[in-house]
Amino acid sequence: MSAVTTRARSVLRVQLHGLGPAGQERYEQALALLRDLTPLVQALPPDAADLDVTGALRFFDRDTGGLAAMAALRLAAHLGLRATIGAGPNRMLAAMAADASAPGQVTVVAPDPGAVAAFLRPKPLDALHGVGPATARTLGEYGLHRVGDLLDVPLLTLQRILGRATALTLSQRARGLDPRPVTSDAAPRSTGFSHEFGHDELDPAAHRRALLDLCERLGLRLRTTGQVAVRLALNISYADGATTQRSRTLEEYTAHTPALSTAAYDLYSRFGLQRARVRTITVRAELTDARYAVQQLLLDPADGKRRRIEQAADRARTRFGDQAIRPGTLARPRR
Repeated sequence: MSAVTTRARSVLRVQLHGLGPAGQERYEQALALLRDLTPLVQALPPDAADLDVTGALRFFDRDTGGLAAMAALRLAAHLGLRATIGAGPNRMLAAMAADASAPGQVTVVAPDPGAVAAFLRPKPLDALHGVGPATARTLGEYGLHRVGDLLDVPLLTLQRILGRATALTLSQRARGLDPRPVTSDAAPRSTGFSHEFGHDELDPAAHRRALLDLCERLGLRLRTTGQVAVRLALNISYADGATTQRSRTLEEYTAHTPALSTAAYDLYSRFGLQRARVRTITVRAELTDARYAVQQLLLDPADGKRRRIEQAADRARTRFGDQAIRPGTLARPRR
């Protein structure tokens, strides 16, 4: 098997810098400018995008590195933005090339197997997309610390360490394989839920119960519509009509309720509320298609069990209604 897909693509990962206070507006302007190079631009908010420039190479009569330099020059000239760009034969390699680039620079991974292997072999294992700390620690216990170490281990041995599915996925990524296409979707849609208290609520425990309820509803909607959250925002309204908001881009795009609630709790803690009279809490997520998300590889049996329970609960809710199964924290006491 070759180190890249049979039909190599040319993909750019563009990471923008200096968006400033008007970040969303300037980000959309940057996407529009990049679409002048190729219609296949996939937004990765709040400040990145993937471009499939395979067809644009011949049109502009440039190689991949030349087209990446053109994109950087146009962003600087028209919008005053600096861009770090990685280029490769698929989305994973382009993203890893961008991660390996100094700010404002361009790094190109050529599509031939030798260049891909030379780029990947010295990388630490956690540089592979989807490899989490638990997987890296487990492999480290067997003396496997770099991507090249994986390539030297028989697949059957790797399966005994990680399990069949994880070993196969990791083996493909170590060889530079990534089948995900660049889709020309517009910037991800958003959805959210609000909880309005019946009175001015001062109790942090009540705030956290409301957050859990909102994340339960949000996670269920995402899983049933085949979407994942890219960015999470928390908005709190107070008795005097004032509002405050915090947001964060998720390290792993997810529809998993525990991951959403952990992020929401973290945002809530950043408010530092002290006896605040809260009237409304709103959780909103920017979304993208779940097919194009990279799921982090985990070896935590408890995480796998939670996901299986979540899937079973979703089936029950689909059949009997959203309130069929609820976390114990949200259960209403019998009168």
